[in-house]
Amino acid sequence: MFFVAILFLFQSALAQKFTRADTLIGSITPERAWWDVTHYDLKVTVNPSQKTIKGSNTISYKVLEPNNIMQIDLQTPMKIDKILQDGKKITYTSEGNAHFLKLQKKQIKGSENNITIYFSGKPTEAVRPPWDGGFTWTKDSNGKPFIATSNQGIGSSVWWPLKDHPSEEPDNGVTIAVTTPKDLMDVSNGRLIKVSETDSTKTWTWQVVNPINAYGVDINIGDYVHWGEKYKGEKGMLDMDYYVLRENEAKAKEQFKQAPKMMEAFEHWFGPYPFYEDGYKLVEAPYLGMEHQSSVTYGNKFKNGYLGRDLSGTGWGLKFDFIIIHESGHEWFANNITNKDVADMWIHEGFTNYSENLYLDYFFGKKASSEYVVGIRNNISNDRPIIGIYNVDYEGSGDMYYKGANILHTIRQLVDDDEKWRKILRGLNKEFYHQTVTTKQVEDYISKESGIDLSVFWNQYLRTTMIPKLEYTIDGKTLKFRYVNIVDDFKMPIIAVVKGKEEWIYPTSEWKTKKFPAAIETVEIKKDFYVNSEEIKQ
Repeated sequence: MFFVAILFLFQSALAQKFTRADTLIGSITPERAWWDVTHYDLKVTVNPSQKTIKGSNTISYKVLEPNNIMQIDLQTPMKIDKILQDGKKITYTSEGNAHFLKLQKKQIKGSENNITIYFSGKPTEAVRPPWDGGFTWTKDSNGKPFIATSNQGIGSSVWWPLKDHPSEEPDNGVTIAVTTPKDLMDVSNGRLIKVSETDSTKTWTWQVVNPINAYGVDINIGDYVHWGEKYKGEKGMLDMDYYVLRENEAKAKEQFKQAPKMMEAFEHWFGPYPFYEDGYKLVEAPYLGMEHQSSVTYGNKFKNGYLGRDLSGTGWGLKFDFIIIHESGHEWFANNITNKDVADMWIHEGFTNYSENLYLDYFFGKKASSEYVVGIRNNISNDRPIIGIYNVDYEGSGDMYYKGANILHTIRQLVDDDEKWRKILRGLNKEFYHQTVTTKQVEDYISKESGIDLSVFWNQYLRTTMIPKLEYTIDGKTLKFRYVNIVDDFKMPIIAVVKGKEEWIYPTSEWKTKKFPAAIETVEIKKDFYVNSEEIKQ
């Protein structure tokens, strides 16, 4: 097939770039495959003046198959100080950022064990967070430290030791205890269960009871003020809490009124918020923002739009705070449903970008949502496919955002039943609740529930950079049309607007015709379909 050839050439061209280090971080190595994480117990002491951290991570795990070599990931310049299992020191060898532990205890299939890794160092400082991640060390206007982590792309192992692969989520969550100077507060994921102090420090202990993707585990330290509210949602009362720098309290209390509106819209479209047990938080951070599970970080300067800009160019993007809406949308797509491999990150970003126009749909209507999603097409570059390369920690094109949203909006048109489409979106979050998934699982689910064979559609839009083009000619009462720039067997129906009336047509790669009762003057292809079109003059 043509698309297979294109994909093969694309992957072959990139294959030369990848190293063994890429395979060690991006694949399920034999040293990762035999054990399943059940819980992380993470303790970290943060020293703002030295920009250093030290701590330990106790990893509880279940043995899936007998083995005694365990891969743990921790990136330089962070270092492992010692490793203990049952009070005995564990030796290890290192290959770059991958560390191979030789366990002495017999690892019996089905048994549950734990291991504690002590670590310290000066973690990588983020250059352009959240995209180029690590630790961010700044100060607020009063000169107090304002610190945060963001590590989606670079990996959680940039600051703590773990099994750093997206397919692995601790079944029973994580406990994170962060020690800060006494005049500061840490906000992390889940619920605050304990605060202890010494003469100079405070330790803030947070508990997550749900599975959590490792990149979502975060530290946020500052001179925070806190308030909260109860939201009556689909699963009962949800705690919604807000943490911002003291100096921004008034602005935040006004801007964060959008948070319960977000919850209302997204529970309607996607189903219940996936983490009622852990609550929902918006936490101010010294960078734009990130989707840390149950601890959504915010740095959009308390403005609507994207730092005050409308990414769609339509005006609709200024009707909501981009970070509150987009990053919170990730609670359903990225945190509830998580990709098994970053090559499938379009599942996170495509659906969440699409959530922005569903928010508009809920509060401002179908016309607003349509104009917004069509408007963001101007940001699509079609430089490479939006599915990346598997097993080497390689994401697809940044088009996964805007193109991903337009792909989903196009499927909505094909389903042609908004209630059915809503059930599909809610069904995804129920079917794959708290799971890591592949793109095939998502593709197959939508195809099955829609009753439409979308296999060729997915290949066209996810695995090539080609945008279908409808060529057409007008000859009196006859419309002649065909698709070009398509993969084999692509034959998506589409709506043509003729004399102000919507008419379904069924193009393929071959010329087809449709006759109308009267002479055709002009034809417009409905903009909600992500295709190009051109009239071929006779």
